[in-house]
Amino acid sequence: MKNKIVTKRHLSQAFGRILGFAFTFAGIVSGLAQQVPVQEHTLSNGMKLLMVERHHSPAIAGGWVARVGSVNERPGITGIAHLFEHMMFKGTPTIGTSDAKRDAEIIEQQEQVRNAMRREEGIMRLALRRGEIDDLAKPENKTKRYRELETQFKDLIAAQREVLVKNEFDRIYTTAGASGMNAFTSNDMTGYFITVPANKLELWAWMESERLLRPVFREFYAERDVVFEERRMRTESTPLGKFQESLEALFWESHPYGWPVIGWPSDIPAITKAQADEFYALHYAPQNITLILVGDFETERAIQLCERYFGRIPRGEREAPEVVTLEMKQKVEKRMNAEAEANPQVDILWHTPAAGHPDSHALEVLAAVLSGRSGRLHKALVLRDEVATSSFAQQMSRKYAGMFNIGGEAKDPNTPGEVEAAIYFEVDRLKNELVSERELQKVKNNFAAMAVRRTSSNFHLLVQLIQYEGVGDWKSINNEIPNILNVTAEDVRRVAGKYLVKENRTVATYTRKAGTKVPGDPSLAGLSAEQQAVVRRISNQIKSETDLERLKQQLEAMESQIGQADGKQQGLMKIIIQKIGGRITELSK
Repeated sequence: MKNKIVTKRHLSQAFGRILGFAFTFAGIVSGLAQQVPVQEHTLSNGMKLLMVERHHSPAIAGGWVARVGSVNERPGITGIAHLFEHMMFKGTPTIGTSDAKRDAEIIEQQEQVRNAMRREEGIMRLALRRGEIDDLAKPENKTKRYRELETQFKDLIAAQREVLVKNEFDRIYTTAGASGMNAFTSNDMTGYFITVPANKLELWAWMESERLLRPVFREFYAERDVVFEERRMRTESTPLGKFQESLEALFWESHPYGWPVIGWPSDIPAITKAQADEFYALHYAPQNITLILVGDFETERAIQLCERYFGRIPRGEREAPEVVTLEMKQKVEKRMNAEAEANPQVDILWHTPAAGHPDSHALEVLAAVLSGRSGRLHKALVLRDEVATSSFAQQMSRKYAGMFNIGGEAKDPNTPGEVEAAIYFEVDRLKNELVSERELQKVKNNFAAMAVRRTSSNFHLLVQLIQYEGVGDWKSINNEIPNILNVTAEDVRRVAGKYLVKENRTVATYTRKAGTKVPGDPSLAGLSAEQQAVVRRISNQIKSETDLERLKQQLEAMESQIGQADGKQQGLMKIIIQKIGGRITELSK
């Protein structure tokens, strides 16, 4: 599941939460992992409700997952699923405005102006195709009528601000003692979550049902511009961000996984409110949503409240269409070479099956054998041969297809090619030699331990249920570890030989662009100023940590979640993992 869950708001806070995990674990799980006692109920409108009662603390982690992500988009509206992650916090007719009637009037006037602007945009795009202008964004290339309409629209935005109540949704929750309100969008799903006091379950039911029943997409075009700027900061302005999109587009030949979650730069500014309304009606219908509650509540009371509030939402008139496009079978190795303002490195992708496929469990074990401080890649590439400063391996099982990813950063004076060759040597060993029973059992023990830690708190269990439900069925949370424990050494060898083959891989090598200034800390090369600040802040926290066992737990938590993060987040997490590993080495001495 990996799609990851690392949220976009307050990036440093997100990593701070990961580093702040304090787990208690009584011992290695033997045999089958403990079962999560989920109670399932279907509301009258088809909305699913999952409940896990836990009375150890007076709090409830509440959330819901809409089974819609970038995979459900189409060319022209890429990024719209992510845009809704933003829009769902804008409020309702009674939340977010001091004058609902005036607010609605302004929204209607904005739509009229935007419709006129879109007609002018069509004229400008035609001029671009004919070579009459070179850039749609340049003010001098905009038509006279478009500039007039821009002025009108800005006046309407100013008028709307007079009746807006900013962040009222968050304020209501915070005043009631709630915390951690956030959301995420991945290829396969969009999740929303918060933790509320046990006595505020009804408030949660009312608030969440209100924004599903009566959402007001106010500031739609302003927020669309915010998303566009987010894309620029996270992709175009980062040394490897733009290349990561090229790599994924090269890797996915036919599947919609090939376009980015945040959307293409030409699509985001072109999304209309009418398109958004249609998308919402189709994909945010009750039958496409699962509610999840974990914590201190009574099941019958929760069912009554959810039926009372969420049951008000009419079932969708149409079912969301199934994603039918399958990835073409890759028949030849694909390669991409790029110069970047980053340290030399290699990134290798192989096609693997979707979540739920029997081979996915063996592939997860294979990745675990290779990854981590005790994994084969680190021992061989970093410690023994010293060709790399860091390495990683992960299996990402998405809803419709999977991806196996191995990479490493070259240690000067070694090249990405030398790191690549060293990776293939270790992969070939796994194809030709059985993993020892001791090594295999150690990996399985780690999986079992992580399963316990991942469900140790209400919030972490909520996130796990969101992830499993988003890619298929929540019941997989109780099946995954038994399936992992049944993986044999022969299974590991078999999937390595079946999937990690030359004709099935896509390779990206990055060399340092001439004249690139490498930061004092080489691991920061390739990061934006914002990202470097985050890493430095967390690095200082790591340096001050003296509890070796706690650091090991933090390392396991990061390694278990990295496969769920998007490309940008993964890069940051890899660096943090490296920092934690270095601190562990220091303290171990």
